[in-house]
Amino acid sequence: MIPVIKRHEVQVLLGAGFTHRQAAQKTGVSKRTVTRIAQEPRIEGLDEMGVSGAQQVGRPSQVGEFREAVEGILNKEPELPTVEILHRLKVRGYEGGKSAVYELVKALRARASSRVMVRFEGLLAEFAQFDFGQVRVGYLSGESEILHFAAYRLKYSRWAHVELVPNEQIEPLCRSLVRGFEASAGVPLQVVFDNPKTVVIHPKRTPIVWNPTMAQLAIDFGFGIELCEPRRANQKGAVENLVGWVKGSFFKVRRFQDRDDLLAQLQEWLTEVNEQRPSRATGEVPAVRLIDEQKRLRPLAVLPDEYALQFDILVGPTGMVSYKGIRYAMPAEAIGFNGKLYLYPDRVRITAGRYEATHPRFPNGNLSYPAELRSQHLASVSGQRGRLYFQRQRLLELGPPAEHFLTELIHRRPHTWKGDVERLYDLLNASGENTLLGALQAALLRGLFGAEYVEDFCQEEVSA
Repeated sequence: MIPVIKRHEVQVLLGAGFTHRQAAQKTGVSKRTVTRIAQEPRIEGLDEMGVSGAQQVGRPSQVGEFREAVEGILNKEPELPTVEILHRLKVRGYEGGKSAVYELVKALRARASSRVMVRFEGLLAEFAQFDFGQVRVGYLSGESEILHFAAYRLKYSRWAHVELVPNEQIEPLCRSLVRGFEASAGVPLQVVFDNPKTVVIHPKRTPIVWNPTMAQLAIDFGFGIELCEPRRANQKGAVENLVGWVKGSFFKVRRFQDRDDLLAQLQEWLTEVNEQRPSRATGEVPAVRLIDEQKRLRPLAVLPDEYALQFDILVGPTGMVSYKGIRYAMPAEAIGFNGKLYLYPDRVRITAGRYEATHPRFPNGNLSYPAELRSQHLASVSGQRGRLYFQRQRLLELGPPAEHFLTELIHRRPHTWKGDVERLYDLLNASGENTLLGALQAALLRGLFGAEYVEDFCQEEVSA
């Protein structure tokens, strides 16, 4: 095994004009070894071919010939797993072992990560940072849960907004970001995202394929998006570890009785870090610096509760639009039309062509089907059999009690159930979903299967 430094010495002697024999004599290695070293690439550093200065090197490693290829791969895809790099090298003809490749990749990654981190202060209303975090919290009651939170902070003033979110999907991102704008009384020029996977669909494509809902939000509120890839510390000159700061300053140092206590303490902590405690980065209270920053923040185009996220939709053959497991009815004439779903915190507005419908965001169950649209859909169904099964399907959509009742009805009244279905459907339109569902449950409990019994229970509920 010939040390790297000895190989380097041989190359220096040969470069100075020594013969192979003279170089062998001076370095104490065989002439054959000198001849082999003379054919190797020039040593340019102690990490040459993925080894450290203390590592021994014998016969030349095949991976040295692929160094430029690995550098090119890492420049284009810095986070590509090493096993995938090994696969690509084998496709190019590499026949050596995997250890040499792993060492080379490790060395090149280390060299890339050792670049100087450029830190700089943001100007007034120039930058804000947004990121999601996840933390397991143990309560004093002995219970624990995993919480997701969204954190937003202005770079100049260090003013922060933090809130719990149900998940890290696009709607919580957009809603919490706009609430951060509202809480700080304005919109900055740019928002830096530490983790772009929710912001963009294909971050490595050229041009970037943005999440259309996020892109629309940026257009509507007039801010630019800056991406900072995960685990790329050299890109974070403009931002600090926001999630780490929230965890270390709040979640990890406080004790909570339950979630309500956590939420109350979170508001107290935000008041403290924003309005009372000087920031370690600036030496000033964020709320004081925020006064100047607000002069440059742009006003919100829409208040958070009135802002609608937009999603492309298609009105299906049953006249329904599905979103997040909930189906919303549209006019029958809109079937087959492409359109937009405008998602508000408390309602949904759907447009398709010249047709439009508005629904509660979270209806009872997973279906929003107003009586007027049911009647319209029924009128558009052709044929007596089609109308009957349309009515039955609308009843089934009330949920398990309706399904159990209709199953018993059909088996107990195999020749007359169709008339019962028509009467039950009329009750649905006349009494509403909740009243009919309660009547069906009452009939089930008493073992009474027939539209006449359900009619009586509906009357009782209305009278009560």
